[in-house]
Amino acid sequence: MNRLAPLAAIALSAAALFAAGCGSSSSGGGSSAKPANPNGPEVSPAGDIPDNQAFVAYTPAGAGFTVKVPEGWARTTAGGATTFTDKLNSIVVGTPTTAAKRPTAASATATVIPQLARTVKGFANARAGTVTRTAGPALRITYLADSAPDTVTGKTRRNAVERYEFLHNGKLVVLTLAGPKGADNVDPWKIVTDSLRWTR
Repeated sequence: MNRLAPLAAIALSAAALFAAGCGSSSSGGGSSAKPANPNGPEVSPAGDIPDNQAFVAYTPAGAGFTVKVPEGWARTTAGGATTFTDKLNSIVVGTPTTAAKRPTAASATATVIPQLARTVKGFANARAGTVTRTAGPALRITYLADSAPDTVTGKTRRNAVERYEFLHNGKLVVLTLAGPKGADNVDPWKIVTDSLRWTR
C-alpha cells in the first residue's frame, strides 16, 4: 500500500478549500454586485428640480417687477396670486401690496408667523431671518407644511417651504416656494429669488 496517497489526497483537499475561500467574499457581495453606470440616466430624489431646468422671465401686468420661473411649469391664477407648479414643487408669486416698513425677523415673528400658523395645515418649525438678493435685502421665513391631498390617493406629504418678502418704494412682493421635505432645491430656489428685478 502506498502511504503517500492519503497524504496527497489531504493536501489536495486543503488546497481546494483554500482556493474556494479566497474566491468568496465575507460580505456576500462577491462579483454579483453591478458596477455603477456613469453613462446611465441621473436618478434624483422625489421633488428635486433637474440641473438642466431652464428659467424664463415672468412679468405680472402693472406689478412693477419681473421674476424668473421654471420654463414649462403649469400656471394658474387665483386669489390675487399666480402659482407655477410641476409635479411636487410650486412657486407662488403674490400680487404686490403696500407696506410702510421693511419686514424683519421680529415683525414676522409677531405677525406673519402666527397668521401662517392659523391658516397653513401642518405648519411647523418656522424660522425667520434676513437674506440678501439682487433686488435687495429680503425677509425669509422657512417652515414645514402639509401638501394638498393627492388627487388620486388622497395622501399628503411634508413640504419644506421658503417665503420671501421684498420691499421697494412701499411695495411688498411675496414669493413662496415649496417642495417635498428632503429635496435638494437650494440652487433653483436661489435662481428664482435672485432673479427678481424692480421695473419701477
